[in-house]
Amino acid sequence: MEINNGHTFQAEEGDRLSNLPDDILLDILARLNISTVAKTSALSTRWRHLPWQLTKLDLDVAEFLHAPVFNSITTVHMDQAMSALTKAATSLLSVPQRDTSIRNLGLKLYMMDSYSSNIGSVLSQAIEAGIVKELDLAVLHEKRHIDCNDDDMLHQARAVKVFAGVFPRVIHCITRLSLYNVRLDGDIHHIIFDCCTQLDYLSLEHCDDGSRAVWKINAPNSKLRHLELAVCFFGRLDLVCLPKFEYIYWEIWFTPYAPLSFRSVPSLRELRLSCPAQSDFQGFKLSKVLQGVPNLHTLTIDFQGEKLWMQPEQKQICPAFNNLKKLSILCIHVEFDLLWTIILLEAAPSVELLCIDTWEHVCLVNKEDEDGRKLVYGETTHPSWEISEFTGTRNWQLKELQFTGFRPLKQQLVFLKAIMEQARNLQTVILKEEEPCEDCEALGTPLSCIKDHDFPKSKDEQDNVVEQLREKISSDSQIIFQCL
Repeated sequence: MEINNGHTFQAEEGDRLSNLPDDILLDILARLNISTVAKTSALSTRWRHLPWQLTKLDLDVAEFLHAPVFNSITTVHMDQAMSALTKAATSLLSVPQRDTSIRNLGLKLYMMDSYSSNIGSVLSQAIEAGIVKELDLAVLHEKRHIDCNDDDMLHQARAVKVFAGVFPRVIHCITRLSLYNVRLDGDIHHIIFDCCTQLDYLSLEHCDDGSRAVWKINAPNSKLRHLELAVCFFGRLDLVCLPKFEYIYWEIWFTPYAPLSFRSVPSLRELRLSCPAQSDFQGFKLSKVLQGVPNLHTLTIDFQGEKLWMQPEQKQICPAFNNLKKLSILCIHVEFDLLWTIILLEAAPSVELLCIDTWEHVCLVNKEDEDGRKLVYGETTHPSWEISEFTGTRNWQLKELQFTGFRPLKQQLVFLKAIMEQARNLQTVILKEEEPCEDCEALGTPLSCIKDHDFPKSKDEQDNVVEQLREKISSDSQIIFQCL
C-alpha cells in the first residue's frame, strides 16, 4: 500500500505540474539541458509542443557524448554525438513546426563535413524564415591544446572557411563566436571582422597566426565589444581600430615583450591580463601598453607566479590611470614585499576599490624537478620598484581594500598600514582567507614561509591583527575578517 501511495503521490505531483500554464513550464524547460528537454517532451503530451516555443535554445554537442571527456575524444564518439546534435537541431529548428522565433541560439559543434553541412542548411533556413535572430557559435576541437599541432590548426581553419563560404547567412547572424585550435590566417581574419557583421563577443583559445607576427585588428565598422584570448600565440596583438570595443581579457601569452597595443579604442573600459612570467620574459611598461586608452575603468593584472612581468616605472603611468575606479593586482608571490603596488595606486588616485591576492603553490613547483621549472620560469625574482618618487601628494579616493590570502606576515602588515595611513577616504578593509588548493593539500608539504602564519580565525587572533594595524596610525576604516 505504501508503494502504491507513493506512486499515486508522484502521479498527482506530475499532474499538478502539467496543469501549470505554458509560460511557467517554458521557464522550467529553459533551465534544463537539451537532452533533458527532449526526454521530458517525449514523456508527456502536455509538454510535447513546448520545446518549439522556447525563445532561447542551447544545442551543445557535449551533452550528447556518452561519457565525460577528459582528454581527446575518439572519432566514433564525435560521430555519435554530432549525429544526435544534428537530429536535435533539425527537429527544433524546423520551419514548419515553429511558430515562435528563437531570440538567441547557442550552438556548440565539431566541424565534421556531413553533420556541420546538415546543421548549416537547417540553420540557414531558420535564419531566412526569421526563426533565429542571434547565434552564439562555438567551433570545438576534439583535442586539448597541448595535443594540437600545426596540421590540426590548419585543418580546423579550413573547416571554418568552408562552412563560412557555404553558409554566409549563418555567419552574418553570429553575435558571439568561440574558436578553438584555429590558425588565424587572412581568410579567417576576414570572416571574423568583415563577414560577422553582428559580432559582439569573440573568444579565441589556443589560436595563432602561423608566424608569431603582429596580429592587427583594424575594423572601424565592427560591433565587437568583448574579446577573450587564452593560450594564443602572437608576436603582439595590435588593436588598431575598434570603436565599440569595451573589454579584453588575455590569459597566457608567449611573447617576451608587451603582448598587445592599443590605438583607437575609445570605448575600452576594462582590461585583464593574466600570465606567469617565463624565463625569457623581458617585461614591459604598463604605461606604453595603455597609450591610446583614455577611459579605462577597471584593470586586473594577474602574475600567477614567481616574478612580475611588468617593468618598474613611476609617473609615466599617471595619464593612463586618470579614470580608473577598480584596480586588482592578483597572484603576487606570498614572499614578495607589497609596497611596490602603492606606485600603481598613487598613479591612480581615482581608484575606489583595490583588490590584492597572494600566490604560492607547492603543487606546481613539485610537478617538475627544480631545474626543469627554473628553465621555464627562471628564479623567483622579488620586485625592485623604487617608491620614493611618490609621497602622497594626490588625494586618494580609495574606499575599499580587499586582501585575499591574508596572513599576518610582516610584509603584509606593513603594506596594509601604509594604505590605511595614506587613504583618508578608506572605509573598509576586508581580509579574506585563501581558498584551499586540493593539489597542494594532497602533497602534505608546508608552504615555504607561511606555515607559522595562518589566517586569524579566533577573536583574540583578529584583535591582535587589528591592534598591529592601528598602531601609530590614524584610520577610521572598518577591518573585516572573512573566514571560509
